Amino acid sequence: MSERRQLTNVAYRMLGSLADAEDVVQEAYARWYALSPHDRDAIASPGAWLTTVATRTCLNLLGSARARRERYVGEWIPEPLPERREWADAAAADPADRITLDESISMAFLVVLDHMTPAERVTFVLHDVFRYSFAEVGEIIGRTPAACRQLALSARRRIRDSRRPVTPAGTRAGVVRDFKRAWEAKDVKALVGLLDPGATLVADGGGLVGALRRPVEGAERIARTYLSIARVAPGLTLVERTVNGQPGLVGQLDGVTVTVFAFQVAGGRITNIWAIRNPEKLRPWA
Repeated sequence: MSERRQLTNVAYRMLGSLADAEDVVQEAYARWYALSPHDRDAIASPGAWLTTVATRTCLNLLGSARARRERYVGEWIPEPLPERREWADAAAADPADRITLDESISMAFLVVLDHMTPAERVTFVLHDVFRYSFAEVGEIIGRTPAACRQLALSARRRIRDSRRPVTPAGTRAGVVRDFKRAWEAKDVKALVGLLDPGATLVADGGGLVGALRRPVEGAERIARTYLSIARVAPGLTLVERTVNGQPGLVGQLDGVTVTVFAFQVAGGRITNIWAIRNPEKLRPWA
């Protein structure tokens, strides 16, 4: 059971969904306990065995994800995670069930991972994030070390092409806080000033709640969109929270979380906003 946290960390980064990651880990343990005691004793490294089973299950899920996304209503955004100390009933939660928060689970990072092929994503997560050797990765996914090296190179190019200049954490938090204040004040000029001219807003309702069906591009259009939201949802309360290890906002109506906002900040301005409204993805925030 000491492997549970590591397995959940790996699976979440591979799938971008905490619910799916937990299912994968549960499946791996189910297969472990389905083995006879003799077969379990014969496994030299239970952790490696469980990682292999979980990774191959993730590969299967990623392979079918394209078909599932084609049926998904609107845009799909990875499931957002709260900061560990902000988890509901944190005192009672099993620490092994919590995701370690660092740069590799920022929303911007996960969105780039989501555009990789399944093999690229799995290889990159195992090798570059969790430091498995290419030989170990090859054994897990059934490829040669040389092939895994090429997959990692391709994945790194995708990451490199998407990178923005590093912005200090304090600056990111300040920009998000200023965005919150400008939104609450319905100050369109201030909102536009906080947004990069080429900024993009993407929302995910999954067809279960109202949400933008297509991305909104441009500072002016995004600012106007948020002013419209303020008019139709006057009771919306914005709370500063950590979202996937980065400064973010949570929108609440009557104390219930209805939207989680993740941001990417570069050059002192917001370049991307991801608004997750699908209630199935907001369960950890309840």
